[in-house]
Amino acid sequence: MHELAITQTIIDTVAQQANGVPVRRVVLEIGQLAAILPDSIQFCFDVCAQDTPLEGAILEIIEIPGRGRCRHCGHEMSLEIPYGICDRCDSLAIDIIAGQDLVIKTMETALCV
Repeated sequence: MHELAITQTIIDTVAQQANGVPVRRVVLEIGQLAAILPDSIQFCFDVCAQDTPLEGAILEIIEIPGRGRCRHCGHEMSLEIPYGICDRCDSLAIDIIAGQDLVIKTMETALCV
């Protein structure tokens, strides 16, 4: 389960950026072609966040659809797997243009009083 290591890296990165300030919410974008299971990240988040500034934070995950572009005709299409056949010219030469990334989109911290 590589999602545990990925989640720990997310926690470490956000905690470092928060600089000790409690974090209330984290928003991630996970591409559907990223070979990362959003449900597993969600499951690991609370465990990995214990005893960090992210403990008790809400994790929101936005799934980004996969998109590809045909190298032969330039047609763009949806991809559910990281390869495909162009539905316009039947070419196998498809470049992935979206859906492979994991991005920490935003984090919301608590106000210091």
